[in-house]
Amino acid sequence: METSAVILNGPKKLGVDRLTLTDPGPTDLIVEISHSGISTGTEKLFWSGQMPPFPGMGYPLVPGYEAAGEVIAAGSDTHFKPGDHVFVPGANCYDGAFGLFGGAAHRVVTAADRVTRIDRGLRAEGALLALAATARHAMAGLDKAMPDLIVGHGVLGRMLARLTIAAGAPAPTVWEIDPARREGEFDYPVIDPADDDTRDYRAIYDASGNGALLNTLIGHIRKGGEIVLAGFYDAPLSFAFPPAFMKEARFRIAAEWTHDDLSATRALVESGALSLSGLITHERPASDAAAAYEVAFTDPACLKMILDWKGHA
Repeated sequence: METSAVILNGPKKLGVDRLTLTDPGPTDLIVEISHSGISTGTEKLFWSGQMPPFPGMGYPLVPGYEAAGEVIAAGSDTHFKPGDHVFVPGANCYDGAFGLFGGAAHRVVTAADRVTRIDRGLRAEGALLALAATARHAMAGLDKAMPDLIVGHGVLGRMLARLTIAAGAPAPTVWEIDPARREGEFDYPVIDPADDDTRDYRAIYDASGNGALLNTLIGHIRKGGEIVLAGFYDAPLSFAFPPAFMKEARFRIAAEWTHDDLSATRALVESGALSLSGLITHERPASDAAAAYEVAFTDPACLKMILDWKGHA
């Protein structure tokens, strides 16, 4: 069995080609992908060649961990059936290419316990569940303060703000340096960092991935305040110790989401408490993947690029 897939053969060497899929077993599903998202965090680092050594990394690789589609075959030991619509967080099912993260393909073979049923009506927005789960993972759990400042008004920053409000917490402030990303009507203030004199934030969530901001963020927390690193950072992080010492600053790294995070965010979306609307700004057919990745990583107006695999052989 073969599939069309996005293949990254090296930094900025990307296209769509054919790959052979591994044979499915009794616990596997074959999923026909309708939409896959392009991550401007980790995938951009692979595309640019800036990703530090990462388990499972190598070229050629199939990127993508944000995919939604329809089950077309289900193993005998699964609880799925053909016609189920699912979110797929990638797949490692290719002969001759690394599956990191493996979701940017027309068809994938994946273990059933990795996917999550979703409403058919989500369509392309179903691919956004990974970002919603990432935001939820940063916030959920014991002794985790809700953000009162979020840095970055990309998709992850917007997810964090929406989840904060959905949880019943006060609306956070969001910093954004791009004037275009400050435009619009939101349920929370989006401001230029230069206009913020607040110095007593309890919890600052950085969704920008810009490690150079650490000293600035330390200056804006209260004593004992927390800075949550919710982005992905390609360079070593450092900060001046004396200001952090005086503030007794705390740092926390938000790692990869879990299946519980995915289930929780899916429930919030299905109940109407969390909206995924307004986050997809660009959509291209999968055959235009090379141009789509370029736009996703270089155009500030692109919040989220989606590849449409429908009708792709």
